[in-house]
Amino acid sequence: MTPKLAGPPDGGWGWVVAASAFAVNGLSYGLLRSLGLALPDLAEHFDRSAQDTAWVSALALAVQQAASPVGSALSTRWGARPVVMIGGVLTSLGFFFSAFARSLLHLYLGLGLLAGSGWALVFAPAIGTLSRYFSRRRVLAVGLALTGNGASSLVLAPALQLLLDTLGWRGALLVLGAITLHLTPCGALLRPLALTGDPPAPPRSPLAALGLGLFKRRAFSIFALGTALIGGGYFVPYVHLAPHALDRGLGGYGAALVVAVAAVGDASARMVCGWLADQGWVPLPRLLAVFGGLTGLGLLAVGLVPAVGSEDSWGGPLLAAAGAYGLSAGSYAPLVFGVLPGLVGIGGVVQATGLVMMLMSLGGLLGPPLSGFLRDETGDFGASFLVCGSFILSGSFIYMGLPRAIPSCRPASPPATPPPERGELLPVPQAALSARGLDSFGDTTC
Repeated sequence: MTPKLAGPPDGGWGWVVAASAFAVNGLSYGLLRSLGLALPDLAEHFDRSAQDTAWVSALALAVQQAASPVGSALSTRWGARPVVMIGGVLTSLGFFFSAFARSLLHLYLGLGLLAGSGWALVFAPAIGTLSRYFSRRRVLAVGLALTGNGASSLVLAPALQLLLDTLGWRGALLVLGAITLHLTPCGALLRPLALTGDPPAPPRSPLAALGLGLFKRRAFSIFALGTALIGGGYFVPYVHLAPHALDRGLGGYGAALVVAVAAVGDASARMVCGWLADQGWVPLPRLLAVFGGLTGLGLLAVGLVPAVGSEDSWGGPLLAAAGAYGLSAGSYAPLVFGVLPGLVGIGGVVQATGLVMMLMSLGGLLGPPLSGFLRDETGDFGASFLVCGSFILSGSFIYMGLPRAIPSCRPASPPATPPPERGELLPVPQAALSARGLDSFGDTTC
């Protein structure tokens, strides 16, 4: 039996796990973000509306997130390594079969159901395993892993446009199927880690494995409601940012540039925000609410950008709005997963990660089709981004009910040592305690 460690190693093989999670994130969410470039070709080939083709990406996203608790449960029972490897094979097969689609229904089944199910088995176990390897630098490690989203979008957006121009959408899907097969070796790098906070035996009942008992915790329930609302708008740019740029008068490569600019802002902000959060200067729930609100405002700005004069224009205002959205959305992403160990404890972080993905799927299933419907009714995506930005602002307001999200009436003295990560207690970064002492904390309580 492997001896249990007293706490996360905060490095070592954890950085290899971070690299694996980086690739997993890039080959899941990064690929989903760029996939919107193929939707106009699909709509033209099958002679269907934007709303109908939006269901391809929406179903893939919704299945990936709704089934994430299943991936977490399987990972809790048998370990993350085999689960992620199987998920990589399923994702690759989904793209391969979709390349031979004869109708949108085939794409719904191939990309939406099969590839989405594969993605559901890879993301939550990878991020949950990474969170177990780190404590003091956890948010930074998660932020580095989540930059895979923006980094892959930066590469895949222009590459996918090139594939569509040269090979057509069928050839592009075949190439993407080969690329997503690399999820399998990423899973092989997820070495199991035994910690003292783990349960003595894996849960045997399905409900216990899914971690549904976490909803009994007040702070997690507040977090869950806010996250579900934010999911209604957060993933719309993954699907419709490129088509929105095309509607605003940009050409295909101009739209790809807009996606790439958002990806660069997203990737850089994840690393910077991860480092900032680990310093302990501002409580994590407060940062979560602030950057969630800024993400909503960024989407509003994207929706309000006017059309450009010609396809040769680079669309400066839209590029600026997309960059602002990318910076705020990238800052929000690592905080969502970084705050979980303080809400549920280190032993429940893998299950909580899967539940968070499921909650965001509720909005992810609604957001892109609603965005496509509004586009069909109004003629552009302006109203779509305004409505989805409002969803994100509403969820950020609910986050203000989390512990330490809002300063109260008088300074509080934190404990001299970092508290255990359990229950409603949010962890205090060790760097903050050792570097500044008790009186330097800006948080307050009544």
